[in-house]
Amino acid sequence: MASSSSPPPPCTVASGGGIAVERSPPESRLSELGARWGGGPGRMALSYGARQTCYIVRGKVTATATAAASAAEGSPENGRRVEFGAGDIVVFPKGTRCTWHIAAAVDMHYAFDPS
Repeated sequence: MASSSSPPPPCTVASGGGIAVERSPPESRLSELGARWGGGPGRMALSYGARQTCYIVRGKVTATATAAASAAEGSPENGRRVEFGAGDIVVFPKGTRCTWHIAAAVDMHYAFDPS
């Protein structure tokens, strides 16, 4: 039986179609992500030419899928919203198109799937 001081197991929440948010990821998962990016509040339209995994160090974002995203396999439906923030791992499938609505400045680590 696990002690009450043990952290909860990671939980993957598939939300907004193919965009997945993983809460409370283990340290081993974070070591896979090397590149770093940061940005202030605002909006940013993004198109993913490869699968991207991001670990959000700080900040808060709502990603809204755009119409072209529905053509990508596993990508979210047009208009679907996914919220994520500090402590989350977020996976965007190849072909996903969305707009990030950054409510609080973001710092993140990320990696693209080489395949």
